[in-house]
Amino acid sequence: MMKNKKSAATRESLLKKEMVVILPNIRSVYNVGSMFRTGDCAAINKIYITGWTATPEHPKMAKVALGANQSVPWEYCKSAWRLVDKLKKQGYFVVSLEYNKDSIDIRSSAKRLKYPLALIVGNEVTGVSQSLLQRSDLICHLPMHGIKESLNVASAAAIALYYLRFFV
Repeated sequence: MMKNKKSAATRESLLKKEMVVILPNIRSVYNVGSMFRTGDCAAINKIYITGWTATPEHPKMAKVALGANQSVPWEYCKSAWRLVDKLKKQGYFVVSLEYNKDSIDIRSSAKRLKYPLALIVGNEVTGVSQSLLQRSDLICHLPMHGIKESLNVASAAAIALYYLRFFV
């Protein structure tokens, strides 16, 4: 494993462009652990866990998160929509990662985005709920060129976070 000597300074700089992730009702503890790892690598300010998503105390979380479940700040909130309302009042720009008739290609989002930014990723089966989509300032999707319309939620979150963090 190679360490980046600039990582502490770079991380500090990235944290000033505040980004949080909201994980509503994610079924797989392994997906949650993977998103903690991605969140650490992309210098996410905080992960909000809502509904019945597993928290870092889950015994299987450490296996996937490899310590990121201890390095990324997190908070549990029972209600995702109440959390989104609270974050919007605090000035967050809310982006849902979901493919639907109202979504735009994430690569077209750069001029619309504002920070601080909250990214909502959806449940593995049902996606982002209608209630959360209605509260979102923007709905984005990743371009797909295969038969499937989506990636695994942890993979999709990783691509979106890296795009939003490093290319916008």
